[in-house]
Amino acid sequence: MLSGERRLTLRARHRLAVARLWYEGSSFNPVPRRLADFAGREWVKGASAASHYAGTATEMGAVVDFADAHPDWDVAFLRCTSAIPGGPVAQADLDKIIDEIVCDVVAGGDWDALYLSLHGALIGTEDLSPDLTLLRRVRTAIDPKVPLAASFDMHACLNPEVGDLVDVLTGYRSYPHVDMHETACRALTLLKRRVLGEIDSRVTLLPVPMLPPSHEMRTDAGPMAEMVDLAAKAEHRPGIYAATVFGGFAYADTPDAHATICLCHDRSVDVGSVAQTLAGEFLARHAAFLPDLPGPEQGLERARRHLAEGARWPVAVVDPADNPLSGGLGDTTGLFRALLASTCDLPTVFAFFHDPEVVDRAHAAGAGAELHVDIGGRIAPAFGAPVRFSAVVERLTDGRFRNSGPMERGVEVNLGRTAVLRRDNLRVVVSETCESANDPAWCVLHGIELADTALFCVKAKNHFRAAFGPLCGAVVTVDSPGPAPADLQSLPYRHVPAHYLTPRKEP
Repeated sequence: MLSGERRLTLRARHRLAVARLWYEGSSFNPVPRRLADFAGREWVKGASAASHYAGTATEMGAVVDFADAHPDWDVAFLRCTSAIPGGPVAQADLDKIIDEIVCDVVAGGDWDALYLSLHGALIGTEDLSPDLTLLRRVRTAIDPKVPLAASFDMHACLNPEVGDLVDVLTGYRSYPHVDMHETACRALTLLKRRVLGEIDSRVTLLPVPMLPPSHEMRTDAGPMAEMVDLAAKAEHRPGIYAATVFGGFAYADTPDAHATICLCHDRSVDVGSVAQTLAGEFLARHAAFLPDLPGPEQGLERARRHLAEGARWPVAVVDPADNPLSGGLGDTTGLFRALLASTCDLPTVFAFFHDPEVVDRAHAAGAGAELHVDIGGRIAPAFGAPVRFSAVVERLTDGRFRNSGPMERGVEVNLGRTAVLRRDNLRVVVSETCESANDPAWCVLHGIELADTALFCVKAKNHFRAAFGPLCGAVVTVDSPGPAPADLQSLPYRHVPAHYLTPRKEP
């Protein structure tokens, strides 16, 4: 019988298995994710997966392109799923997903390679390191010589053991994350070279004892842009195939929540000094990641000042403390209450509140009906009590559209039903699911013309800027009470050391 290495060399066709489990969990969001949340957003497998992902700017879109470009490779889509970030995943449901992926790996038999699209900040209600659990089980299920590649989000929280389980590892290099497709292409290219015997790769992970918030982690400029550039320069060194800097996810309270330096390199190359140098550069920039943000009242005043000085409509006021892609609830009322108390009478859009009951009432009443509702504060009133709000139902939608912007372009989105409530010059969008307004198609769905909107108040963060940054005259970020605040020291961490949150002082 041929060894695994020899068998891979002689095989005329190569068999690649791919699977995806992408989820970012917040320890400070009290609402657990369930299997239905995954099934409602992304739940595909087998032959139908290729058509689902074709033409999308995603990791799995890159897999489809790889399969099309390599007819001598048989690509099998195992379970591929994701859900919008939120609270920890109910453990029984998480176990079902992991069990299915592992069982399919075993049932597939003699694979030549595996690729996993993961987030890296997945947490369960019991297991705080499910990505590690999945990788351990997959590695145990396959021949030790079969190469395994994985890609991760920039905000992955990585246990160093992950480096011992995979042969190729890389992650996003842009934030907003508009390079998902490119990240998977990089992983698949290195995986292919590994299968063909062109490289003998391994992965080194070095934890960095810091956990910065992601507010100042954009890669157009600033400390993360500098780190990405330093990592790119490290790739010019002989034997280093990919260098990635991971910022960690600040709202995942787990033992693995920290920044990480990742080097995918030739097995014969010692990269310890390179990793240590990059880690030192990361630590030296810790303070630069800490934002200094105005409160909602001050932020709205700043936005109005931009408008008075002639800024192009709209000026956006962004509230990241309740950003769904940071584990927000779509429920806090700090910015909304400040908006109602302001004297601005210019056309304004507030996006959004997550409240299925209000949506149901709006759809039952119909367009043109007047509603009197308590809005916000239903899940976590500690972040702001409900606000009594009277408005007319202006528009009702089924919540479906396809992304047209640069992030996850081409992906179908289902917000559940939505309603646009209007009072005077203020429109408020309410939805059945908790998802940010990060794509221009969201505006089209709700009949919102940005050029006719002065203030665009959004529960979002940096991903909002990918599509809307060029469309807004200015973007003002505020800090309101919520589950994803800028001040990490205000959160009750149990597993993250306090010194990870505060920049070290030089002696």
